[in-house]
Amino acid sequence: MLKNLLFILFATMLTACSHTYYVVRHAEKVIKPDTTMMANDPPLTAAGQARAEALKDLLKDKHIRFIFSTNTIRTKSTAEPLRVYLGISTETYGPRPDTAFITRLKGIKRNTLIVGHSNTVDDIVNSLSNGVKVAGDLEDSEYDNLFIVSYKKFFGTKISFERKKYGTASK
Repeated sequence: MLKNLLFILFATMLTACSHTYYVVRHAEKVIKPDTTMMANDPPLTAAGQARAEALKDLLKDKHIRFIFSTNTIRTKSTAEPLRVYLGISTETYGPRPDTAFITRLKGIKRNTLIVGHSNTVDDIVNSLSNGVKVAGDLEDSEYDNLFIVSYKKFFGTKISFERKKYGTASK
């Protein structure tokens, strides 16, 4: 009985000392059909809405406690199904992830979703990873990446990085 109790206590301590950041680019956005220029703040396409649902399905059991998004329709809409499912709010951050924002993220010791853009996801992931994990901006057609940065603290901090795909494959 004592061994079981010690094992449970040890496992709880390990879990309490770890947290994960999930970083995604917003889902597919509407492009104006009459021009190659994109609208300033386009909504998601039907494929984008389906991807946002796929993100919710993937992360709904990951104990997400914080969601961050830029203040655009496409990023907020990408996070919306998960936000509604979890009953939590989405906090907005500026268009570029500055040092203050990264410091805020690193201070959160709970599982967190961050939704960004093709030209900011690399900055967020690399800052959270303390190294270059994503070499540069994402291609305009890349929507299916899920970047996972995990912190495990127990006798020091170990940061791990994983790049996965989710939803329908991007073109």
